Amino acid sequence: MHIKQTRGERAFEVVNLFILTLVVVVTLYPFLHVVFASFSNPNLLAAHSGVLLHPLGFSLEAYKAVLSQSDIYTGYRNTLFLVIVGTCISLSITVLSAYVLSRRGFRLRPLLNLMAVFTMFFSGGLIPFYLQIRTLGLRESLWGLILPTAMSTYNLIVLRTAFYSVPVSLEEAARMDGAQDFTILFRVILPITGPSIAVMILFYGVSYWNSWFYAMVLLGGRRELYPLQLILREILIMSSADSMIDLDINDRAIISQTIKYATIIVSTVPVLAIYPFLQKYFVAGMMVGAVKE
Repeated sequence: MHIKQTRGERAFEVVNLFILTLVVVVTLYPFLHVVFASFSNPNLLAAHSGVLLHPLGFSLEAYKAVLSQSDIYTGYRNTLFLVIVGTCISLSITVLSAYVLSRRGFRLRPLLNLMAVFTMFFSGGLIPFYLQIRTLGLRESLWGLILPTAMSTYNLIVLRTAFYSVPVSLEEAARMDGAQDFTILFRVILPITGPSIAVMILFYGVSYWNSWFYAMVLLGGRRELYPLQLILREILIMSSADSMIDLDINDRAIISQTIKYATIIVSTVPVLAIYPFLQKYFVAGMMVGAVKE
């Protein structure tokens, strides 16, 4: 049976649709601007002013300049190492820690939960962190970008709550059949909390993909270890795009703008391509992890 909407409900839907459409436009247009600019003719783009609604002409010179640079491929290699190895390590530590903190009969559970939450509000700061990394011999190493920050407290709390929401009867039935903790974790809890695991993979993967600050602090002049985002930072902020172009000064200044846009696209597309496959788990995983204990 169709329920007839009142005039106020229809007005609310119209206003809500208008606001959401405006939000979509405001958030989507900057990305479209970068895409259009990266494919635009450099001379036409330099002479253009105002809103860019389509590529001005069509040119792949910027992408040719970007993809001809060895730094881009080195950055991709280092970033893929950080994403794959870092996500595996971070996920393993978070899963094991969340399982321990979700056990109802564990006596130290309240104390460990408090210690974990404490780190969200207080930290030693950047200088003690740097000195500790140097003491451990992890400076100028990709492992220094993974091991010291391997676990996010926020992700730990979300996954701990997801594990805690699993019915106790399932664990009790598994223990009656002789299952131990690792069996319960991998054959009972993880299959049930699959959406939350997918969210953790997304969170950690994107975090490692976008990381640049600690790389800038810890890697120093080791350019062969620079991740992709640090290369992108140099191009966008330090105008190192000029070194990628074998042209005179005037032409170099014109095409360097499109090179910056092309570099953004090259470094962003892989994440955008993977996200749709994990997006369907995102809402379910976050809702499972948001249930209050």
